[in-house]
Amino acid sequence: MSQRKPKLGQNFLTDPNARQRIVEALGDISVSTVLEIGPGRGALTDLLVKRARHLIAVELDRALAPRLTETWKHASHVRILQADILELELASLSSAVDLSFTGPLIVVGNLPYYITSDILLRLFAQVASIARAVVMVQDEVADRLAAKCGVSEYGLLSATAQMHARVEKLFVLPPEAFSPPPGVNSAVVRLEMRPRFEEMYVERSAFLRFLQICFRQKRKMLLNNLKSAGIWEPSAILAALERARINPAIRAEAVPLEAMAQLYRALHMSS
Repeated sequence: MSQRKPKLGQNFLTDPNARQRIVEALGDISVSTVLEIGPGRGALTDLLVKRARHLIAVELDRALAPRLTETWKHASHVRILQADILELELASLSSAVDLSFTGPLIVVGNLPYYITSDILLRLFAQVASIARAVVMVQDEVADRLAAKCGVSEYGLLSATAQMHARVEKLFVLPPEAFSPPPGVNSAVVRLEMRPRFEEMYVERSAFLRFLQICFRQKRKMLLNNLKSAGIWEPSAILAALERARINPAIRAEAVPLEAMAQLYRALHMSS
């Protein structure tokens, strides 16, 4: 008989060694409030309950959330929230779960492949409420998050993540670590939230929109992507590239974030 396919693209973590390593990657959480995304059947939750000062587990699945609530109903420091992480306001989470805590959250979770980028972008948008995140993602997504400027994996997701956090790819998990096993390897990534917008003298929202323009067509030259936006005159683009000491024939993937910020500032002054 074939195994019943789980809802919502879930692949439940079953490897006990992997569970331990993931929780240890969070560091000391004895005085922290931990936000677990998608606890599922509670593989990580069981360990987190014993270590965290407060634990808030956000589960979308309407069948799993009540089971988790029942399991931890006598743990006063634990809250199970049946909700969509993409709609959750972390700044007001304390009142939403009736749990008094201060300070930024520690985030952990096994992110569904089909909305991994959406969840990461949602976390980055609320970076002020997060100190650290340890998440499981598809291995190739982990490579993109951690990619250094100049390699083919480096792109918009890499630049966006690295403007918000210091990214570390910690270790790879094979399909056998999950039930049912996914078709690809997964990887655990740690994000130490350290936004760089202020130090680079750029406004967050505007600079992220600028990065989207720069990486719009990854195989095109940066110059052509900027021209295609229809925002700046070609002469202003060339002048800004020269001021930022960027070769007009280069692709965005080869430009360090510091140079991107310099280019942004130069174009902003010309518009």
